[in-house]
Amino acid sequence: MTDDLPRCAWAVSDPLHRAYHDAEWGVPIRDSRELWEALMLEGFQAGLAWIVILRKREAFRAAFAGFDPAKVAAFGPEDVERLMANPGIVRARAKIEATIRGAQIWCEMQARGEDFAEFCWAFTGGKPILSPGHGFAATTPLSEAVSKELKRRGFKFVGPTIVHAWMQAVGLVNDHQRGCFRREPVAALA
Repeated sequence: MTDDLPRCAWAVSDPLHRAYHDAEWGVPIRDSRELWEALMLEGFQAGLAWIVILRKREAFRAAFAGFDPAKVAAFGPEDVERLMANPGIVRARAKIEATIRGAQIWCEMQARGEDFAEFCWAFTGGKPILSPGHGFAATTPLSEAVSKELKRRGFKFVGPTIVHAWMQAVGLVNDHQRGCFRREPVAALA
């Protein structure tokens, strides 16, 4: 990684942020499990800086059975207590319980024949939306619509701001700033 490349403003100060920005952020994800994992991690980020979640991401993956929705959906009260005692993750009971419920909802969707990736990408017509690249909005009408539908289905910690950050992270929206060296390569992945 070359540190003199032009990047989005949020990704310049921390090496972990830079690595995440350069390799992952905004790259379109089409895998249902990976989309769900990213949404759950964004929920854990609520009220915190994303760098906190990045630093704990591997511990989250270990604690939540690799974010295998079927395994997480089967977590019970003893698992909640185990997770609450895990210093490697964000120990917020409501977020832990929301992740377990989110796994159950994911599994219910799959059982009905509804693929989570198809559900997510339907909001953008199946391809990433290229933003104008002039700064960042906290929410958009699209993130509000997606948030509303996720909440209707029972997901928690999916407000419009969290959903917009998730949409940026998983490439539903390419929000790399104009001049960022990743904007065009990520757009080409559409």
